[in-house]
Amino acid sequence: MIAANANASDAIAHSTPSLPSPPSVRWDDVKTVLLDMDGTLLDLHFDNYFWMELVPQRFAARHGLDAQIAREQLMARFMAKQGSLDWYCLDYWTRELQLDIAAMKREVAAHVRFLPGAPEFLERLRSAGLHVVLVTNAHANSLSVKHERTGLMDLVDAVVSSHRYGMPKEHAGFWHRLQAEIGFDSHAALFVDDSLAVLRAARAHGIGQVIAVARPDSTQPPRTIVDFPCVATVADFAIPTSGAAVTR
Repeated sequence: MIAANANASDAIAHSTPSLPSPPSVRWDDVKTVLLDMDGTLLDLHFDNYFWMELVPQRFAARHGLDAQIAREQLMARFMAKQGSLDWYCLDYWTRELQLDIAAMKREVAAHVRFLPGAPEFLERLRSAGLHVVLVTNAHANSLSVKHERTGLMDLVDAVVSSHRYGMPKEHAGFWHRLQAEIGFDSHAALFVDDSLAVLRAARAHGIGQVIAVARPDSTQPPRTIVDFPCVATVADFAIPTSGAAVTR
């Protein structure tokens, strides 16, 4: 959803101007690559702008509120739903805020863009013969808007939204449902996400390799992450045409 998609409540992540070297990935063990969308492949700046600036502006105008009061009310509502499926549901926020959230997303969709190097990364993964699955908490309307702008769904082998299962990626049940549907070997899977809470859930499920994205918003400095190996962006992964992938 918004910046807390990278879980601002996680005290172990904070802004820093530099990153350690990318982690060593055991690519010979990987058959399935599970990838988050917002903040991993797509620039989280769009969502941060949308939820932290545009929605408060429209909410204040719609309800005749002072801008600061509107922002405070919204932040309290957002935090109360963090980690739940409602947090990511455009229909829920449309009802709650009396704003057409899906229409607003289309209105500013021109700002949707890939993070640097993400399309090339996806092409190399598929060329290497890996099974690439987009695994997102995004609502169907949001996914549609972003695909129309980027063609993202054409660059992966499958797309799974947590709304299909009725539970977000933070929930253990999501991973059981995903594995049952996709049929992947957990130990032979790599998962990349910017949300620390989601990464913890994936690790708890037994996903073989779990890596965090430290710079989900291209306009912000990278975060220091101590719970997981991390890359600044997926562009830090290099995959030789031989199919044996390594990190730069």
